[in-house]
Amino acid sequence: MKYRTLGKTRIKVSEIGYGAWGIGEGMWIGSDDSESLKALHRGADLGINFVDTALVYGEGHSERLIGRFLKERKDKIVVASKIPPMNRHWPARRGTKLSEAFPFDHIVTSTETSLRNLGVDSIDIQQFHVWTDEWTDIPEWFEAISHLKEQGKIRFFGVSLNDHQPENALNLGASGRVDTFQVIYNIFDQASEAKLFPLCVENNIGVIVRVPLDEGGLTGSVTSSTVFPKGDFRDKYFRGDRKQQVEERVERLRTLLGVEARTLPDLALRFCLSNAAVSSVIPGMRKTRHVEANCSVSDGKMLSQALLETLRQHRWGKDFYR
Repeated sequence: MKYRTLGKTRIKVSEIGYGAWGIGEGMWIGSDDSESLKALHRGADLGINFVDTALVYGEGHSERLIGRFLKERKDKIVVASKIPPMNRHWPARRGTKLSEAFPFDHIVTSTETSLRNLGVDSIDIQQFHVWTDEWTDIPEWFEAISHLKEQGKIRFFGVSLNDHQPENALNLGASGRVDTFQVIYNIFDQASEAKLFPLCVENNIGVIVRVPLDEGGLTGSVTSSTVFPKGDFRDKYFRGDRKQQVEERVERLRTLLGVEARTLPDLALRFCLSNAAVSSVIPGMRKTRHVEANCSVSDGKMLSQALLETLRQHRWGKDFYR
């Protein structure tokens, strides 16, 4: 496993981190706690030292499961979590008042709940789960974050940016008030490269990449005949003819497999890691075999410029979250 510095935090995090949404159950059907714990431990054994979760994942179930995992490890695991907006609106809508999403007391009480769930005294990276740049200069949220830092309840602050809105945090990034950004970035969605990543490099902001496999679409396992369980998040995400659209585009990517990337997940993860602005990539993982396959990508080998230029032609301006 290779490690990178998470921006101004100076924390060394594994290139492959552990995305813990799926193990929280809730919107993901088929999780098994015992298997999830095995996967978490296997990841740590292979060098993963960074886990990303959120209070809302299974209404705390993901955090509590990670808390069990942390008690069983002797090595240091860097933990990031997220505060849900009080109004439970994802993404944050333009014109939303800060008092509706992140008032002082909500920021503090949510963090304290996460600390109890995780069984830790301090959260390494505490994040807002949504954001709008309209809030940047409002002092209340920053006062709450500063208060939590002073109390030692959090070490650093980050924001998980709204889906497909990487430019909705440029003011925050330039303000010096944020340590990390979490953002969607993958072969299909490359929008962060235009303005957000250069800003992060300039201001030494750590970049955590989520959805590197497009919720499974870039693994090649989603075809027009795939059936997801009712109630599963992916049943909605890949509804209608979306599975067929994905299958057609992924088949074009298969022709690029070879010496530089042997599998589609390999290609997708290496694409993300080949960008120097990226600190860690956090694919969702619930099975040990997925952990092992994903960890094997962190070997220091970047994709060639020629292949990266070819992959840039596979941009896709979709939004399946709507």
